[in-house]
Amino acid sequence: MDTIVSLKQAIEQIVKEKGIDRQVVIEAMEQAVLSAANKKYRNTRNLEARYNPDTGEVELFEYVVVVDEVQDSYTEISLDEAREMDPECEVGDELGEKIDSGDFGRIAAQTAKQVIIQKVREAERETVFNEYKDRQWEIVTGQVRRFERGDLLIDLGRAEAVLSNKEQMPREVYRPGDRIRAIITDIAMTTKGPQIILSRTHPQMLAKLFEAEVPEIGEGLVEIVNVVRDPGSRAKIAVSSLDRDIDPVGACVGMRGSRVQNVVSELRGEKIDIIPWSADMARYVCNALSPAQVTKVFMDEEQRTLEVIVPDDQLSLAIGKRGQNVSLAARLTGCRIDIKGEGSPDENELDAFSSFDGTQVAEEEQLDETAETEHQPVQEAPEAP
Repeated sequence: MDTIVSLKQAIEQIVKEKGIDRQVVIEAMEQAVLSAANKKYRNTRNLEARYNPDTGEVELFEYVVVVDEVQDSYTEISLDEAREMDPECEVGDELGEKIDSGDFGRIAAQTAKQVIIQKVREAERETVFNEYKDRQWEIVTGQVRRFERGDLLIDLGRAEAVLSNKEQMPREVYRPGDRIRAIITDIAMTTKGPQIILSRTHPQMLAKLFEAEVPEIGEGLVEIVNVVRDPGSRAKIAVSSLDRDIDPVGACVGMRGSRVQNVVSELRGEKIDIIPWSADMARYVCNALSPAQVTKVFMDEEQRTLEVIVPDDQLSLAIGKRGQNVSLAARLTGCRIDIKGEGSPDENELDAFSSFDGTQVAEEEQLDETAETEHQPVQEAPEAP
């Protein structure tokens, strides 16, 4: 009776502590007993293990086939001998008999234990994978557990995730025990279990932070069209409104800048330019080059190239430090942008800083729509909204 109670308790404890389906645990128990029995009988018999919920016992059955002439005494039985067990049996029938499943010895018990441990581990991995497989692009919070060759191993509670060195923000320093937020970029099942990959540098990290801070985005009134980043330094995000009464930039900035400031704080001071998206490519490029003011724009839609003229005193601002501003604008719009000053600046300076190709960017950074415009002569740039 004590054995029955302890086996039932063991099953209940595993189900409760590990959160594993009861049937999975029972199958592991059955497999453990069957494995131990096969080892004891050296795989010479046709055995089957079944868990009896009424008795709380894993019962072991041995099956033999009724034959006219016995060639294997472990798996076959003669018709005369079989009819002593079941008078109505015929040749070809299969007879089963319950045998003692409790006396397997120390080695058999250890084998059963190892099978249970392995099955439980596999079930745990499957449970974790199922929990996270649909959570790609979701921001999660975890605790730094340890370092491995520059990568951070993050404890998410029931799972462990990896934040690789290249997906960490520049100049961020963490110690074991620190709390950290990151976005899930990939979940895969490996031989060692589920592998959860995190990032703090992916553009979607910025998009999801704004989605959490701006109710209008969650309600579908404001849409994030595109995001580009130089992680830890500067980012540009293009937004549009599906409601004429809602200013998409103002919604993202918030009262006294509270919403955007919360995002900036999470990204350790990364500067964020919030750009109003426009179907008019010329206007969109002007917005993307903010805070610089644009005087004129030449546009070649076929080549997706724009030549932008800015006042001489705005040239360095439009290009940005190390070309960062125009580079981000090119990636945001998906176009090549050439910047020139009104006063014919030095050609070597233009060659070094003003040409940036926005077409060779990652898929998530490309525009969903492009403006339908023809190659046109010089035009005055639209006033910034």
